[in-house]
Amino acid sequence: MNLEPQVERFVLHFGEMGGRWGVNRTVGQIYALLFLSQEPLHADAIAETLGISRSNVSMSLRELQSWRLLQQSSRIGDRRDYYSAPQDVWLIFRTLVEEKRKREIDPTLSLLRSTLMEAPQDENEAYGQKRIAEMLELIELSCSWFDEVHDLPPETLQNLMRLGSKVQKVLGFAGKFRKSDLIRGDHDRS
Repeated sequence: MNLEPQVERFVLHFGEMGGRWGVNRTVGQIYALLFLSQEPLHADAIAETLGISRSNVSMSLRELQSWRLLQQSSRIGDRRDYYSAPQDVWLIFRTLVEEKRKREIDPTLSLLRSTLMEAPQDENEAYGQKRIAEMLELIELSCSWFDEVHDLPPETLQNLMRLGSKVQKVLGFAGKFRKSDLIRGDHDRS
């Protein structure tokens, strides 16, 4: 199967980005191919299309399944498994954020909390713990925000995200307000 030029660019780009996102090139390429495919694909078709080994495809599909980013299906009379990416981009986004949190944020929170349970031995450790507490507060605040918006309908999430650009326009307003005043809520124009 030959790829159209746009699809090929997308697949190659996702492969390049894979390393930056914590997965290898092949995983990124396979996901991009499945994301753009109108029909579920079996491993042999993926291997042939991307020119990679069947074993590499199998390992990459397992990786994508561990991220909960694939849907697997079967067909009557066909022993092969077929794979597709979820159609809902918001579901994909939520899943990625959940998996990143489980793999990266939660272990960090555990380390920060356990570090703060230890008594500082000297002034340097006390200062370090103060900084760790600040980091912990920031991460916990971010996580609680995510928990609050996690189950919002996609339309509401879109509006919430668009609100960010509107807030930026307000903060850039060349009136009598300073950004710090708007953030604190000081609106006195006197």
